[in-house]
Amino acid sequence: MKFTKLFQAVGATVLAATVASFSTNALAADDIKIGVSIWSSTDVLGSDSKRMLDAAAEALDVELQYVDQGHVSERVTASIEQLVAAGCQGIIVCNSADTEMVSAIKTCNDNEVYLAQFYRIISQTANPAIYEMAKNSPYFIGAVHEDEPANGEALVNILLNKGCRNIGLIGWEQGDATWLGRWEGYKAGIEKWNAAHPDDQAKLSEPQYAGTSSEGGSKAAEALMAADPTLDALIPAGGGGDPLLGAVAAVERAGKVKDIAVVSTDFLPDLGERLKNGSMAGQSGGHYCDPLYAFMLVYNAVKGNYKDFEGQFIDVTFPYLFVSSPEDYGDYDKYFEQSLPYNAEEIKALSNMTVDELKIAATKLSIADAAARAEAAK
Repeated sequence: MKFTKLFQAVGATVLAATVASFSTNALAADDIKIGVSIWSSTDVLGSDSKRMLDAAAEALDVELQYVDQGHVSERVTASIEQLVAAGCQGIIVCNSADTEMVSAIKTCNDNEVYLAQFYRIISQTANPAIYEMAKNSPYFIGAVHEDEPANGEALVNILLNKGCRNIGLIGWEQGDATWLGRWEGYKAGIEKWNAAHPDDQAKLSEPQYAGTSSEGGSKAAEALMAADPTLDALIPAGGGGDPLLGAVAAVERAGKVKDIAVVSTDFLPDLGERLKNGSMAGQSGGHYCDPLYAFMLVYNAVKGNYKDFEGQFIDVTFPYLFVSSPEDYGDYDKYFEQSLPYNAEEIKALSNMTVDELKIAATKLSIADAAARAEAAK
């Protein structure tokens, strides 16, 4: 690895610590160490992501190193430098705004470290120059993500079909590519509904921003309810699950659980109970396997199985899972919460797939797919 440029970037203190680390903890030739730059490894979605990654690392005898960066821009870029300095041959990253990826890709190029995104993709339309930079990098592999506009539209339709017409919107970070994609879908769903129902119009508020904390979600929900007492639905768009918890708590404190339907992305661990008591009307997400597939891309790059990334941008797209009733939730809980959707042997099989085979496997992931594989393994 070309560590000189990195050391110049992160300073003499990190240089000394890193040199000491490598002199005593040098990796053996066949060892693989992969870094995980993540907004949080402890919130609802982050902890499930870590659970899945830890299982993959154990199955494949890979060392993982996590850095929680809180989706703070300077901490995101610093986390990549930190993981490179720690000796990671590959890194997966989320959250990562497109502009932050410029620094991340440069750091990985300079130090010959492979990089992939999860739950995110650089926008080819909004930031074509950054997309081309990524595509032309010999070390940036690609991204694992969902179709966010389709997700947003589906969630709005859950609310519209439940009779909601006055919807408050909570975002997390302005400019975040995933947030913008979901927002596009929410607006498209409202526009299509209004075009088809001229006498039954719906409206969507401008977003209140919550960051990635429960307190932020609570304050955003309170502001929306105060601004419009006729509000009958809320969409906390995401941010790892904590903003949703805060928003739901605010609705409960206001005594409006029966008056305000809530949908969101990123499943809660008690979603089944919340669907029963009405504090949630529906949710999307749930599979938390984007980081697993990003891990597989980086793992195979480090092993030399995937090569020649310069001039290509590998795009792995997952379907979302949707639940809008307690019945929907039953099998999800069984096969995604009480257990993982992939066992150790299936993880090993994924690690031996080509990129095209991985893409096909991603499109197949569903509650029914996980259930069928679990039953077949008995």
